[in-house]
Amino acid sequence: MRHLCTSIHPSIESIKGKSIFTRKASRAIVLQDRKILLLFTKRYEDYSLPGGGLDGGEDLVVGMTRELREETGARNVSDVKEFGIYEEYRPWYKDDYDIQHIISYCYICSVDKNLGKAELEDYEEKNGMKALWVDIDEAIKHNQKTIAESKKKGMSITRETYLLKLIKKELL
Repeated sequence: MRHLCTSIHPSIESIKGKSIFTRKASRAIVLQDRKILLLFTKRYEDYSLPGGGLDGGEDLVVGMTRELREETGARNVSDVKEFGIYEEYRPWYKDDYDIQHIISYCYICSVDKNLGKAELEDYEEKNGMKALWVDIDEAIKHNQKTIAESKKKGMSITRETYLLKLIKKELL
């Protein structure tokens, strides 16, 4: 799969000599015309691609499909194609490691337009996460405003906005 970007959080001066925890994730790109299936998270005021961390030894596409179904209620996932890898290094919040290295494997796929019931985890519900079909330009504009103005923004918004812009450029 092609490499899209490596992002290093501004607070990290160097990764040399640091203890690093690596987490693999799969993310879904689902388009219908100029709309994209995204998750809006009220807590962070952002839009993100459906997806998340893989279970131990889980296949990348199996993990992407599982996360997509759990977070959005998507049905009949099909036509899965590779898009690319987004790599990031960010501060780790626990004492056991200095840095978290996230490798996001992104896939394009199709689903039924009508979504079923999502099966969100408790923290996702508490964060106000909701699946929506959104015009990609509106999602990019919203995330850019959050980056510029919000004190609530999370660390993933840089990745998500980069990916949305690249999806628009290459797929729409």
